[in-house]
Amino acid sequence: MQIHRITLFTFLAFLGFYTVFSQEQSSLGVLITDRPDATESPTVMPKGYLQIETGAFFEDSGNNAFTEKTTTFNTTLLRYGLLDNLEFRVGWDFAEVRTEINRTEQDNIASGLSPLLLGAKVGITEEKGLLPEIGLLGHLYLPFSAGTDFRPETTGVDFRFSFAHTLSDKSSLAYNLGAEWGNDSPEAAYVYTLVYGYSITDNLGVYAELYGDLPEDNRANHLWDAGLTYLLSDSIQLDATVGSGITKGQNLLLAAGISIRLPN
Repeated sequence: MQIHRITLFTFLAFLGFYTVFSQEQSSLGVLITDRPDATESPTVMPKGYLQIETGAFFEDSGNNAFTEKTTTFNTTLLRYGLLDNLEFRVGWDFAEVRTEINRTEQDNIASGLSPLLLGAKVGITEEKGLLPEIGLLGHLYLPFSAGTDFRPETTGVDFRFSFAHTLSDKSSLAYNLGAEWGNDSPEAAYVYTLVYGYSITDNLGVYAELYGDLPEDNRANHLWDAGLTYLLSDSIQLDATVGSGITKGQNLLLAAGISIRLPN
């Protein structure tokens, strides 16, 4: 999870696509995104359609003795529907990490591209009564595609099952369960997410989420976030998020972004 200050590129893209799609009446209904929360949707992109989900985020983590402030730009995920129940996924972003010791900024600044993400999502089953909609996602993170400051020695891997329940016309519940291997460690980290969403109006939605990971060789990390989504049309959605850690680690998370579905 795939969360984000909007870059100039994103803003210009938004202006162009809003002009094209502001009056679009899509037969597909409103778009379903995999941002801004950490929970991935089980819904697969329709065959032949491309969706761009992008934005930026700021994260402050650490303590008074040692702090890292990370700004990640252009957190772009491209999703393309290959088959009726299969989508292809590719993602890349650019990060800048500033280190502070005793809350004093140091000269140590790391910046560069993250490993390129390649993956797929498979739709397993649609929602039927108490049975949730279920999907399966898997990704590879390719080290050779990353900048020097963020280049691991080994390929990262993750997978997760995604579940979603419709609670009412205005509310829903979704959750993920999975595992990931990365950062040059052979140990797995088991991941979970749980998010509740509520539609205030046809265009404005809110959500609250708990998520985290349980590494095999380290302490568990538990976090929360909450945010807003706003539909400009059936094919364009804006989002904003704030969050923090429950366990020690993340002090503050701020994110914003945009998602755009392109026609077939």
